[in-house]
Amino acid sequence: MAHLLHLDASARSESISRELGQDFVAHWKNAQADGTVTYRDLVRDPVPPVDEARVRLSTLSGQNGVRDLAAMDEVVAATPELAGAWAATRPLIEQFIAADTLLLGAPMYNFSIPAALKTWIDRVTLPWLPVAGKSVVVLSARGGAYGPGTPREPFDYQETYLRAYFSALKIENVEFVHSEFTHAPVMPFLAQFRDQQKASHTAALETVEALATRVAAGSVSS
Repeated sequence: MAHLLHLDASARSESISRELGQDFVAHWKNAQADGTVTYRDLVRDPVPPVDEARVRLSTLSGQNGVRDLAAMDEVVAATPELAGAWAATRPLIEQFIAADTLLLGAPMYNFSIPAALKTWIDRVTLPWLPVAGKSVVVLSARGGAYGPGTPREPFDYQETYLRAYFSALKIENVEFVHSEFTHAPVMPFLAQFRDQQKASHTAALETVEALATRVAAGSVSS
């Protein structure tokens, strides 16, 4: 049975990345009626930030050659002061491992990703994290334009960071859908780009529908 893990990271309760995510899940469910969707709003239900105990989990997992959850359980059992850090981390890792596809609603904030998403990444990532071969879909909203050939392309640390991160986890099936110029309708200095904003958003919605169907069928490619 297909399993989708959907995480939202927009600070706004009504946002374009959330809209794209809702559309994706609806189309995915239409194509995968028996599938499972696990959802977490990383803003309303934030992940605990990394602290010294969580950092020690990473260190000990490397020192002990941990390769799976059971082995990490044994390490923590021998280090009771880390039980709380592991209790906050283990369920998140279980969700990630269980999912076939990770769906991220991730707007661009200050050229990168929201802090809520970065906190999730820092919390779940351990040297042995067994997620190679999964698929990732990133649904993004950007106030300006950062695509290939644009003046601000070099400022895109959102897509470049996420591609680097998932590549390090041996996840190469990563798809991005960007709705750009989202500030154009409300920022006077971007008014000239309102037509481009509408076109970009329409294209994003169309891409989401097609991509959700492909993901449900198990045919995502990078």
